[in-house]
Amino acid sequence: MKTLIKNGSIVTKEGTVKTQDVLLNDGVISAIGLNLEETDAHVIEANGKLVTPGLVDLHVHLREPGGEAKETIETGTKAAAKGGFTTVAAMPNTRPVPDSAEQMSWLTGRIDETGVVRVLPYAAITTRQLGRELTDFAKLKEAGAFAFTDDGVGVQSAAMMLEAMKEAAKLEMAIVAHCEENTLIQNGSVHEGVFSKKHGIAGIPSVCESVHIARDVLLAEAAGVHYHVCHISTKESVRVVRDAKRAGIRVTAEVTPHHLLLCDEDIPGLDAHYKMNPPLRGKEDREALIEGLLDGTIDFIATDHAPHTEEEKGQGMERAPFGIVGLETAFPLLYTHFVKKGTFTLKQLVDWLTIDPAETFQLPYGRLEEGAPADVTIIDLEAERAIDPAHFASKGRNTPFAGWTCQGWPVATLVGGKLVWEEKEVAR
Repeated sequence: MKTLIKNGSIVTKEGTVKTQDVLLNDGVISAIGLNLEETDAHVIEANGKLVTPGLVDLHVHLREPGGEAKETIETGTKAAAKGGFTTVAAMPNTRPVPDSAEQMSWLTGRIDETGVVRVLPYAAITTRQLGRELTDFAKLKEAGAFAFTDDGVGVQSAAMMLEAMKEAAKLEMAIVAHCEENTLIQNGSVHEGVFSKKHGIAGIPSVCESVHIARDVLLAEAAGVHYHVCHISTKESVRVVRDAKRAGIRVTAEVTPHHLLLCDEDIPGLDAHYKMNPPLRGKEDREALIEGLLDGTIDFIATDHAPHTEEEKGQGMERAPFGIVGLETAFPLLYTHFVKKGTFTLKQLVDWLTIDPAETFQLPYGRLEEGAPADVTIIDLEAERAIDPAHFASKGRNTPFAGWTCQGWPVATLVGGKLVWEEKEVAR
């Protein structure tokens, strides 16, 4: 079926906004221009709403298999579609872990059966993510792995990480790292800073993250691999990545909306909805993340969507699991608090959520141009409402942003030209 999106506002490569029609045909964008007509097309009247490439999130937790009480591939991808995301990459900290070709084949089959948007599955670096034995990278790639990560835990052995990087480099695949030195965590629940001292809670020091990144960029240089840092959170980490890039090391990094928006001083009390890993850091860290994004040290934004049950999050700051949901609130939060306030341009925000993650991993997505995949998101920049977890498509309700009033809500999402989500009746 052909789909014609009429009278939408698109952001040009120069950063201006202009009215254009977009024609989707046979899974690709076949035409962009003014006054396009197609008699047999399904028409969506955008009426000046923002039309962007489908958003891309390369760090989500879909919890299936093993964590279906928190989320499933179906509910997680429905949340992605509602948030405007057409491509997501699913982390491997499931049970069982996708650490074999057989398990990866099962996972890709499950994605095909129940996924609403495109899902790129990560494979584990080590068997069961235990850091003791490397998985078979070649077989996992053949079975459909997108990249390799032990996200949720850091690879503690430098020798193991170097071996992993060399294997990934042979396959032209990326190593994606959760950076955390276990000997420095010391049972911390929050950042070692203002909040931890005020409440007498064990804190996680910034060096816990930055020391692993410093180790890994040198290993990546030795291995000649693409090394990507997950959810960067400290000013020291930003400095290490910046220096590594200047040295010509192939390192990239992502940052989450919550680390851009909040610091540990914003935590109102012992509320586990503010508990995530890495934790909300200090005010200077948050400022360094914004600066790093603006100067290109940090390559793109990813949500680290991490749903948990209400019972789990109700156990309190010290006992509850780490993580918050983010797929359905990312764009409105960032648009409201950074674009509307002039910190970011609209083009910067769109790029960090579309073409930049795609290009970082050499993916064909995230582009609004003729011949590109027909992944499109339509966003009403004037729509304003409060974030209400009761209305989430995700099973997870664990967000610190409940009640925040935001503008810029997605109203329709198309994957491969197929309408996979719409707010009320957008299409006609």
